[in-house]
Amino acid sequence: MARQCEACGKKVQMGNRIETRGKAKYLGGVGTKITGCTRRKFVPNLQKVHVTLPNGTNKTMRVCTQCIRSGVVRKTVKTKPFDVSGSKKS
Repeated sequence: MARQCEACGKKVQMGNRIETRGKAKYLGGVGTKITGCTRRKFVPNLQKVHVTLPNGTNKTMRVCTQCIRSGVVRKTVKTKPFDVSGSKKS
C-alpha cells in the first residue's frame, strides 16, 4: 500500500509532460508547437500523522493533505504537561 492515502484511497496517477517551443500567437508569433510528449507521475502529497479513530484509539496513518485539511481524519490532541491557569496568584 505504498504511496496511497489510507483515508480516501488516492494513489499515483499517470499523465503527460508536454514540451513546447515557439512564440504564442497573442504575443505576435506563429503559435507554439508540441515538440515532445513524455509520461510522468502525479504523486499524492502524503503525510504521516497520528490520527484518532472513531472508536477512540490512536493510530499512525499515511494520509493525503486534502484529507487532513477537509477534516476526513482527526489528528490526536496532545495533552499539556501541566496547567497553571487554575492556580491562584497571591
